[in-house]
Amino acid sequence: MKTMTFQASLAAAVMLMAAWLATPVSAQTQSPPSAAAQQASQPPMASPSPAAAPSAPAASTATAPAAPPVAAAPAPAKSETSAVAPAMKELSPWVMFMSADVIVKAVMIGLAFASLMTWTVFIAKSIELSVASTRLRSALKKIAETRSLAEAQMALGPKQGVLSSFLAAALREARMSAGLSSDAGIKERAASSFSEIVRAEARRIRIGMGVLATIGSTSPFVGLFGTVWGIMNSFIGISKSQTTNLAVVAPGIAEALLATAIGLVAAIPAVIIYNHFSRVTKGYLELVNRASGAAGRLLSRDLDRSHGSVHSRAAE
Repeated sequence: MKTMTFQASLAAAVMLMAAWLATPVSAQTQSPPSAAAQQASQPPMASPSPAAAPSAPAASTATAPAAPPVAAAPAPAKSETSAVAPAMKELSPWVMFMSADVIVKAVMIGLAFASLMTWTVFIAKSIELSVASTRLRSALKKIAETRSLAEAQMALGPKQGVLSSFLAAALREARMSAGLSSDAGIKERAASSFSEIVRAEARRIRIGMGVLATIGSTSPFVGLFGTVWGIMNSFIGISKSQTTNLAVVAPGIAEALLATAIGLVAAIPAVIIYNHFSRVTKGYLELVNRASGAAGRLLSRDLDRSHGSVHSRAAE
């Protein structure tokens, strides 16, 4: 009787040990021993029932398969996060441009070309206005102490400029009006020639300003057209995919808004540069008017001097 009780206890202990080894480590550390295990560990009070031995394997086989799914459950969540993270990192302006629609790409390229033209005009006009203003100021200083048109031409030399054009027009009018009794007509005709030269110089110095005005006024609307087209394609894609997940919707909307951003980048500098050149051009045209007045004064002196010599000869 004692031998059978000892054998039953030994079999229960072996089955309990096998069940303990089959369970994962996390289940051993967190969950307390089950009631079936406690009952199996207690020695039988009455007769040695042989049914206790097969009950332990049944409990162990019932609990053993349930343990692995608990440990493998977090794995899909990690794979999903690892799949979403690289896609979010690749959402850069270049990637958005490459994945945009053909029409949106054309809008972006056109706006980038407009921005390039804006900065090209800015550099070219800055150099042109700076050189022209410097030369005209230097020429005005050279003729400040001259007494006649011929002396002013000799002071300037063979250099071509707007002041040289004024002096040449004044000399041509004086030569063509030689022998006339009235000087008022000569001055009027010379002033008309000076006005034509001023208008021609204003047209020449304003070349490129219209490009800046056009870019500054139309670039935001061109970018808005690209945005509307891109958002329309995004909504079409949403309807096809039948999902409103932000991770699916956001890239298309970001590509569309990139067109508006490029439009603003092209328009804002164009407007600022246009206003800057308007002020600088106005200052340069004031210098041109000063040169016109200087040439008119020299012509008036030559006419008075010639009439004075004629009167002195008549008196003799």
